[in-house]
Amino acid sequence: MSQEILVKDVMSKSITIAKSALITEALDKMLADGVDPLIVTNNGSVVGTISRAAIAETLGSKKTSTLAPTQIHVANRTDENFTSVYVDEEADILIPLLQEYKLAVVLDSEHKLVGKVDATDILKVMVPDTPTKNLIQKASVIGPDERVIHLRRRMLDENVNKFIVMDNGTIIGIVTETDMARAMRDFRMRVDGKHQDNQIKNIFVRDIMTAPALSLEETSAVSEFAELIGRKGISSVPVTKDGKLMGIITKDSMLIAL
Repeated sequence: MSQEILVKDVMSKSITIAKSALITEALDKMLADGVDPLIVTNNGSVVGTISRAAIAETLGSKKTSTLAPTQIHVANRTDENFTSVYVDEEADILIPLLQEYKLAVVLDSEHKLVGKVDATDILKVMVPDTPTKNLIQKASVIGPDERVIHLRRRMLDENVNKFIVMDNGTIIGIVTETDMARAMRDFRMRVDGKHQDNQIKNIFVRDIMTAPALSLEETSAVSEFAELIGRKGISSVPVTKDGKLMGIITKDSMLIAL
């Protein structure tokens, strides 16, 4: 990245949530503004972040099954391990930071919050100078008739937050931590705690997935993947060859290639 580019040239508006707010409010704000994670504040100071994955994990956990989502606060899932940069620093420092953190908090000379930078912000300015094939990663696949409880288990066990939904070799959707968080929120709001163990078995991947899945052919330029990710506010794009799944390109793989 050119040394002439500063953090202030890359950053975007920061979206915050109070530490005392409910996680349902945090999720609604994430979905409305298309951001993940949110910056968590307490009395005007940044204290951490909260992600969709953390909310999905909380709402899908038996440990909190007796609590209504409206009783769980952001403070319960705030990740206090975050990174910050200053507006006038050179933007080169952002790439290694964003390979470790999903977001960098941007501060001014008085240490006040003025913005944020994430992978989407970076990819609007810089695109990896490499062939598409070098960025393709193996895609995790799941069937539409798998139960959501099995999906959640795989997300945790395999440390994967997105699955391509395949039916007879055809891509029919994608399911991510966002879909999981939304589904668990709605389920917990609808079903009383004592009935959740039985009723959650009746929710399947097809019920919560996003369809159709946006995909691009492997002949597409890397810039097309970056543009689609930025325009749609998504974290990854399935890669196809003649309509068949070849893998997936993520924001993280693009950052590494920078």
